[in-house]
Amino acid sequence: MLRFGIIGAGVIGGVHARTLARLPGRATLVAVAGHRPDRARALAAEHGCAWHATARELLDRPDLDAVCVCVPSGLHAEIGEAALRAGKHVLVEKPLDVSLEAADRLIGAARSTGRTLGVVLQHRFDPAARFLHDSVREGALGTLTSGHAEVPWWRSQGYYDSGQWRGTLRLDGGGAVMNQGIHTLDLLQWIMGEAVEVTARTALLAHRGLDVEDTAAGVIRFANGALATVLATTAAYPGRTARLTVHGDRGSAVLDDDRMAWFHARADGDTGDAYGAYGAGDQSADLPLRHDGERDPTGMPGTPHRDQLADFCDAVEHGRPPAVSGEEARRSLALTLALYESARTGRAVRPNAPGAP
Repeated sequence: MLRFGIIGAGVIGGVHARTLARLPGRATLVAVAGHRPDRARALAAEHGCAWHATARELLDRPDLDAVCVCVPSGLHAEIGEAALRAGKHVLVEKPLDVSLEAADRLIGAARSTGRTLGVVLQHRFDPAARFLHDSVREGALGTLTSGHAEVPWWRSQGYYDSGQWRGTLRLDGGGAVMNQGIHTLDLLQWIMGEAVEVTARTALLAHRGLDVEDTAAGVIRFANGALATVLATTAAYPGRTARLTVHGDRGSAVLDDDRMAWFHARADGDTGDAYGAYGAGDQSADLPLRHDGERDPTGMPGTPHRDQLADFCDAVEHGRPPAVSGEEARRSLALTLALYESARTGRAVRPNAPGAP
């Protein structure tokens, strides 16, 4: 059984604590640390564990095997590297960090210490997303041609004002894309393959006092030539569900709110109508998918977080990379930063190309 500490006692720290409690016999929460003692003390009391006022105090504990890093994004590499150097395995919240330089330092520290590094991109564990990923790899949708990632959410001004780090370039790293849309952007690239070019625009339209965008739109070209559009915003009142659409020359699929909302894969020998089906032919009800609908008190689905933490525990136990390693999470970070670079310069940008961020 892995003994965990959590650094960061905010909303996400609470999610991790509740998720660890759902893995009896595999994981246990030993201690919590946070820069706000009241929050750290309260979270520790809720889960019956110790609390510390600083990360250093927690990392000095000899009875910890692993640490969940739940601090602001721009501190992920700094805290994660300190935990690795202290001999702990590390599971860091998304994104890996806010720059590729910091991300590479963290990945390098994991390699040099021989410890496991994982990154929380829990939607890769949604049953519908995994089914779509596998279907594409098996060729069920044929040659991929296009896609769309849409995150039309709402965050109030009070949300951004609730933490001094929110909406800052240094600690948040970005706005609607880096903080909210990166999950759907990660799924888009995970399913459609390597992104090779991004063109984008960003804007701050409905909020004030932010360093970052609340609205972004872009076009991505993939290695196989497929194209996809992206919309991410926290200025779409009152907020709708995230949606991912993937099209190929043998089938199409729509993920909406973590579920398979529409799916069709052409059977061998079926030539289809010359003018298409215009929305008919949905096969999603016949798919072998389970969706338990369980939600964390924050509103997030609880099962994907639990399954990713279970995978991380298995990776440590068996000495294998976790399903979402530092290297895997770096790909979605590079794509996000390329989108920002395109919006800043007005030119098309290759993710992680020379001269890109």
